Amino acid sequence: MVAELERRYPPAWAEEWDRVGLVLGEPFAPVRRVLCVVDVVPETVEEALAVDADMIIAHHPLLLRGVSSVAPTTYKGRIIHQLIKADVALYVAHTNADVAVPGVSDALADRLGLVELRPLQPSRPGTPAAGEGRGAGRIGRLPEPMTLAELARHAAAVLPATAVGVRAAGDPNRTVRTLAVCGGAGDSFLADATAAGVDAYLTSDLRHHPAGEHLATDGPALLDATHWATERPWLDDLAAVLRAAPGVETLVSDLDTDPWTVHAASPAAGEPAADDKESRP
Repeated sequence: MVAELERRYPPAWAEEWDRVGLVLGEPFAPVRRVLCVVDVVPETVEEALAVDADMIIAHHPLLLRGVSSVAPTTYKGRIIHQLIKADVALYVAHTNADVAVPGVSDALADRLGLVELRPLQPSRPGTPAAGEGRGAGRIGRLPEPMTLAELARHAAAVLPATAVGVRAAGDPNRTVRTLAVCGGAGDSFLADATAAGVDAYLTSDLRHHPAGEHLATDGPALLDATHWATERPWLDDLAAVLRAAPGVETLVSDLDTDPWTVHAASPAAGEPAADDKESRP
């Protein structure tokens, strides 16, 4: 199992700051059932234990930064103790899966129906991941043009459902033919989207000031989905690869690990709030 994962997502492709590969478990232990998740959190760990998984394959690292203790008095320590006691291995494919072809952003682009894909930021020449179309994010063409408002509704319909959905910034009637996407937090690629000349850019975790400055300098329109929703599609691609291995049952977690669980839309300008309407005679 580990050998197949490292063949498809070589650890050398990961960013220097990243922590990927086998975190817990014996490398040559037999694996009968795998659960693929975006985040290693108490809820997905409980899910793995409930389905009797031998391994969790996660996108986000549990131990990205150094720790001095894994005592069960800490959040991450409790998870590690649970997994070790249950003999559940943990493997992480993060930025090495982001740049792979196909990788995280390919799965996101496929959900949106993009064609003629190319990397938004190609892997740097001379790095292990360079070449063969690898890199961060993807740029593609929509089969049919949409307005920004239509594209936002389309994205909300085809991406995994979350409480927040999809928000957009820019002229709602702007025509979008070319779209850049990046699974996960992608505001570091705003300049790349502008340089590519795309009509819009969809990613997650966009912040107020960078987004506002981007639009003020005539950058592409923006669409912001939740972090989990932009990376969950990749799990289906990963599962398809793993299911080719004989004797391994592969499950995909649909547990929404986005921290935002409630969304209340503001009333339209000039309209009374819902509470005010209800209080009227």
